[in-house]
Amino acid sequence: MSSAIAALFRDAESLEKTEGAASAAALYKRWIALNPDDPQLAAAHFNMAVVAQRSGDSFAAINALRDALRIDPEFHPSYINLGRALEDLGQTGAAVSQWLALVNRLPALNGPALRHKVMALHQLGRVLEFNHADAPAEDALRQAIDLSPGQSQAIQHWIALRQRQCKWPVVQGWDGVEARQLLAHVSPLSAAVMFDDPVFQLARNASYARQSIARPAHVHDHAARQAERPKRLRIGYVSSDLREHAVGFGLCEVMELHDRSRFDIHAYYCGIARDDDTRERIRSAVDHWTDITGLSDDAAAARIAADGIDILVDVNGYTRDARTAVFARRPAPIAANWFGFPGTMGTPYHHYVIADSHVVPDGHEKFFTERVLRLPCYQPNDRKRLVAPEPPQRSAEGLPEKSFVFCCLNGAQKLTPQLFGAWMKILAATEDSVLWLLDAGPETSQRLRLLAAAAGVAPERLCFAPKRPNPQHLARYALADLFLDTFPYGAHTTASDAMWMGTPVLTLEGQGFAARVCAGLVKSAGMPDLVCTNLDDYVARAIAVAVVPGAAAELRRRLRAGRDTCVLFDVPLLVKSLEGLYDRMWDEFRTGDLPIPDLTNLPVYEEAGLGLVEGREGESIAAELYAAALDRWAVHQPLPEDGRLRPHTAPQRAGRAAA
Repeated sequence: MSSAIAALFRDAESLEKTEGAASAAALYKRWIALNPDDPQLAAAHFNMAVVAQRSGDSFAAINALRDALRIDPEFHPSYINLGRALEDLGQTGAAVSQWLALVNRLPALNGPALRHKVMALHQLGRVLEFNHADAPAEDALRQAIDLSPGQSQAIQHWIALRQRQCKWPVVQGWDGVEARQLLAHVSPLSAAVMFDDPVFQLARNASYARQSIARPAHVHDHAARQAERPKRLRIGYVSSDLREHAVGFGLCEVMELHDRSRFDIHAYYCGIARDDDTRERIRSAVDHWTDITGLSDDAAAARIAADGIDILVDVNGYTRDARTAVFARRPAPIAANWFGFPGTMGTPYHHYVIADSHVVPDGHEKFFTERVLRLPCYQPNDRKRLVAPEPPQRSAEGLPEKSFVFCCLNGAQKLTPQLFGAWMKILAATEDSVLWLLDAGPETSQRLRLLAAAAGVAPERLCFAPKRPNPQHLARYALADLFLDTFPYGAHTTASDAMWMGTPVLTLEGQGFAARVCAGLVKSAGMPDLVCTNLDDYVARAIAVAVVPGAAAELRRRLRAGRDTCVLFDVPLLVKSLEGLYDRMWDEFRTGDLPIPDLTNLPVYEEAGLGLVEGREGESIAAELYAAALDRWAVHQPLPEDGRLRPHTAPQRAGRAAA
């Protein structure tokens, strides 16, 4: 790199920090005009595009990238960024063309060329899936994995895509790529869908954090803040889902009911740039709304620290557009994990997880690196949710008028072969019944109908619900007789929605957080008799509700009678209890009892888990199997005490029970 262009890059970086990206882009523009023959002119155009994009000038970025490619067609990053810029403007076809051009241009399989080809294939897979071209998307991702078998993002995307398509088994290897290699990179959400295994979930989540969140150069220090409780504790909620989303729907009334005399509520939004009624309702309810979507992790953390946040609540966990790296910078003295993700974060910087006695019963604290604090019911709801005034007719939804309607309006990614097999047994035993599922696209619907036919069930008995606006979606629950929950990743807000509308929910209680949420909700709604302990019980109970005259109607009557008094929908109780937990967190911080997350032995747990979960999708894995595997491990590598499955004498710090 010449000294001239190196100086340009330094000056532009400094100018962007002091005056903003637009000023840095203008500097690049002037330099390019004065140095038309510089041998690294393409790099200058590329960097100008980067800062132009950050300033919000997508058209300038596109022009700069095209100039970079005109000058140097072998400057491969320009293809990738140009595709992203075109995609951002809705030019999906043009974006795909750029990435395909790069893929076809790069036969070499080494060094930067390999890296750029993998990146282009991953972008192709992502955009093709978004545009409902699932088969080509899966093929592009598989090519990326073939080229780079350790490419975590491509593997995670490939697994999630196969889950959504109900391609079972989801994880299977091919020549040169073993199933275990793929499982070693599975995302926390996909793992929770595939396995009811809280030990593996804990270990995998910790590994995911280590792999995906770099150690920050700067961490905020809050030692000087250990003082008496301020008059108003500053609570910050970080989420990409404070909008028309299950999380946004659930949090609306919570934000409205917070005691403003004791709490100053900040919302930090990091999601898509789209206004809707739910987002505006939350924005109006909180004391402060800050959009951190366009801020770097350092800048977002600095803003949160400058706001003096006392307790920062992670309402994303490991979900889309999460800002876990912001939490790694410790912008607040206390960090809590709540509602957005069903499980432990497995990080050294999340101190608490907010749960309840159903999802984390006594003895299950060992599956969390955070200290467990409990609400009466962990999931918030909104009693003001909008519901269409009249439910549709069954015929309008493609349902038979007089059949018993089982429904499951969870996403198709939550289905497993064991669960689907159980559903087919239920349909086979209840002749006059249909199963109403959420539409996941024509190819997936056809795949499920073929599987039904193979099980001896007429394929037309599977009906598919198209997407509807939320008020209409809620109203149509009245058309269903019994909601059949998924396993091992059960319904969350979907279950609450069904029960709010009076539709009973049958669920199966497992071991892990995701496999226990729905059971907790059903119990909190006063319907414990609809919680099953094994798959055979689940099948038998569903059949009984369908065939016993009046059984479904009685369940619906009980739900409606208890709706306004049950714990599940007692939002004032939840908010009061939540604020009590915030007070407790601050007291523990002030007295020096802030939890220290325990990450001992977790890489070993993950290694043992990979050997146990392979080939067991949809199953529950007993903790005893881990104990035996760890005993074998300890023969050649002694393991320290950890308070989980290894004997210990020292008190457990972060994971001890807390009511």
